[in-house]
Amino acid sequence: MEAVEYIIEMCNITKEFPGIIANDNVTLQLKKGEIHALLGENGAGKSTLMSVLFGMYQPEKGVIRKNGQEVQINDPNDANRLGIGMVHQHFKLVHNFTVLENIILGVETTQKGFLKMDAARDKVVALSHKYNLSVDPDALISDITVGMQQRVEILKMLYRDNEILIFDEPTAVLTPQEIAELMKIMRSLADEGKSILFITHKLNEIKEVASRCTVLRKGKYIGTVDVAATSKEEMSEMMVGRKVNLKVDKAEPKIGDVIFEADHICVNSKTSQKHLVKDITLNVRAGEIVCIAGIDGNGQTELVQTLTGLIKPDAGTIKLNGADITHSSIRKRNTSGLGHIPEDRHKHGLVLDYPLAYNLVLQSYFEPRFCRGQFLKYDEIFKYADTLIEKYDIRSGQGAKTFARSMSGGNQQKAIVAREIDRDPSLLIAVQPTRGLDVGAIEYIHKKLVEERDLGKGILLVSLELDEVMNLSDRILVIYEGEIVAELNPSEVTIQELGLYMAGSKRNKEKEA
Repeated sequence: MEAVEYIIEMCNITKEFPGIIANDNVTLQLKKGEIHALLGENGAGKSTLMSVLFGMYQPEKGVIRKNGQEVQINDPNDANRLGIGMVHQHFKLVHNFTVLENIILGVETTQKGFLKMDAARDKVVALSHKYNLSVDPDALISDITVGMQQRVEILKMLYRDNEILIFDEPTAVLTPQEIAELMKIMRSLADEGKSILFITHKLNEIKEVASRCTVLRKGKYIGTVDVAATSKEEMSEMMVGRKVNLKVDKAEPKIGDVIFEADHICVNSKTSQKHLVKDITLNVRAGEIVCIAGIDGNGQTELVQTLTGLIKPDAGTIKLNGADITHSSIRKRNTSGLGHIPEDRHKHGLVLDYPLAYNLVLQSYFEPRFCRGQFLKYDEIFKYADTLIEKYDIRSGQGAKTFARSMSGGNQQKAIVAREIDRDPSLLIAVQPTRGLDVGAIEYIHKKLVEERDLGKGILLVSLELDEVMNLSDRILVIYEGEIVAELNPSEVTIQELGLYMAGSKRNKEKEA
């Protein structure tokens, strides 16, 4: 009998939601043992297509075949039985369970009503050694980094002996080092005969690991290309439908007065003797982008939470436009000219079960234009939301009425950027503003940040993406273990050198006191 070329075929899949056709007659074919990239802008229908394959959605039209046989996938349990596993963009983990408990959840071995953990633990430890996915089986999910959480999700698939592995934006939350590690893991899985579908919009990563790439645009199938024979520019044009500038265009900065100063900031750990932020002093001037670069977990989160008022510093002072805001409330900081694009758009950026319109006025609903006494002016709020949706090209199925939860990651991020920039802050703290975004959205957000800089605003950018750091910054501050270890000029430093500072193997003693 002739061997079947494709392990999975999704033929003519159509999936609709209210107000939007997420997948419009899409076909995708995965070969056994290949890494196949699924490329598209945010909202192009990539995650929806994979959710159909994983049984989370039922398509209105189309068929799925495994090894040439038509299959019906009614729910994720069906998918698992067919050997299909999925690592979701936003991890599906129980935070107050341990790593081991999360991995075996749903496929537990029991004896007389009691969990049998020993065999499971042995299998997890063996898998983690085999694939170089070192995790502590007894650690609570709430205590480990996002990179570690992702390893747990991969181990969940391997524990279930899945042979078709779906990775949905797997590098969106990882550091450059973790990304390199994940690429190695994906290659070793493919070498073992696993077939991988890799949703992404990072062209470098597609070039690095994928053999073929299928492109979606606005829910439609655009084509499948051989990655080695196709340039990044060609792929980005297929994805966006126009030529995309992969470099950031920016003129020399016109630097003005100091807008923002943080002086000798310290934040102590609540659980150990460690300083999470160690005596950091920095300033941002009008018309410049200052970037804090570092590997995740080196104190950036605590520093930003201190500067934005989410936590109180144990020492030090913070000034905005000359006024001391060290002990000011978050609202006072916001109304005094501080904008904040937070690191975690779901936890700190949006109220996911509110409509888009409400999310766009979270920091201004109390202003007279949006409320009269105790009552909100709904018409005004929705009118304002429509203006921002138009101005910032925020795409959603039902406009201002769309619940934030149902929007794609990139459009959720655009909503936050729109809200923060439109408040006209004098200082914008942007933490990983393009995390998990496609090239079109990245180009757009970078352009917006440079526009704000050129309008004389100060931008404090926190980024883990080395390309972003080098392309956008006017000045780079490297953070390592809670300290600023170097101040660098992006035009005088190489990416390799920057990586050494970030890893702590190099220090620049001449940094400003």
